[in-house]
Amino acid sequence: MQIENFKIFADLVETKSFSKSAKINAITQSAVSQQARAMERHFKALLIDRSQKQFQLTREGQRVYEAAKELLHSYDKLASELQEMKKVISGTIRISTIYSIGLHELPPFIKRFLVDYPSVNVRVEYRRSNLVYEDILHNSVDFGLVAFPVRTRQIEQLPFRNDRLVLIAHPRHPLAKCVEGGVELKQLAGQKFIGFDPDIPTRKAVDQIFRDNKLEIEPVMEFDNIETVKRAVEIDHGIAIVPQATVQQEQQQGTLAVIPFKNKEFTRPLAILHRKGRVLTPAMKKFIETLGMNLPGSNDDN
Repeated sequence: MQIENFKIFADLVETKSFSKSAKINAITQSAVSQQARAMERHFKALLIDRSQKQFQLTREGQRVYEAAKELLHSYDKLASELQEMKKVISGTIRISTIYSIGLHELPPFIKRFLVDYPSVNVRVEYRRSNLVYEDILHNSVDFGLVAFPVRTRQIEQLPFRNDRLVLIAHPRHPLAKCVEGGVELKQLAGQKFIGFDPDIPTRKAVDQIFRDNKLEIEPVMEFDNIETVKRAVEIDHGIAIVPQATVQQEQQQGTLAVIPFKNKEFTRPLAILHRKGRVLTPAMKKFIETLGMNLPGSNDDN
C-alpha cells in the first residue's frame, strides 16, 4: 500500500462520491473503484457496503478510514517539517472563492504573494458560497474565501477583512445627488431594487437590514453574481446594495454613482477558511500571512 492509496480512499469516504474523489486526485472514476477494491484485497476485508443505495462503510472500512486519516496527517506533517527545515517555499495552493472576493479583493494579494514566492502555483476557482464550504470539507481545495462566514465544526475560520456596503445607482438617478451627504435608508422605499439571489449570504444580510429598519422592499431583479448586478444598475434598471470594493473601477470611470449611507455603517465580514486539523505547508502559512497584510489602496476596516 502506498500513501496515495490511503488518500484516494479517504477522499472517497469524505465525498461519498467516486466521481468527486476521481476529480480531486486527477484520475478516472474507474481508477478510484479499482483502488478501493485493491485495498479490500490487501486487507482481506469488505470496506464498502455495496448493498446500500447510498455510500456506506462497513465497520472494517470505518477503521481503515480512521487509520488512513492518521497516516495522511503524519505524512503531511513530516513533509511540511522537512520543507521548513530546508526553508523551501514551493508547491501549489488551491483556493475556492465567491466571485466578488475572487475578482475584486484577492488579486492584489495574489500578485504580492507571487512576487515574494515565485515557486508557488496558485489556482483559484470561483464558486457559490455553499460550494466553497463543500470544497473545504471534501479537501478539494486548501483555502476558501467567503462573506458572512458560517461557523462549522470541521472548518477553521480566519478573519480576512470587512467590506463596507454602499448603494449604487445610475449617475442620473435621483438618489445619485446624495453621493456627498449620503442616503438615508428610508429613501429606498418605492425604488426599483436589484438584489442577489435569496440564498446568497450578502442578500440575506441586506434583507436583514431592511427588516431591522422596517422597510418592505421586494427586488425587481435577482442575480447570482456581482458583475450582473452592476450591469443592470448601469443601464438604470434599478438600484442595489453592494460591497464598496467591488465598484471602485465603475466609480472611477463614472458609470455608477456610489452612495454611502447617512449616519449608518453596514459591513460584510470576509473570512479565510480551511479544514480543521489540516497540516499547513510553509507556502500555505506564507499565503495566510500575505492575506493579513494591508495593501496600498485597500478598504480594510479591521
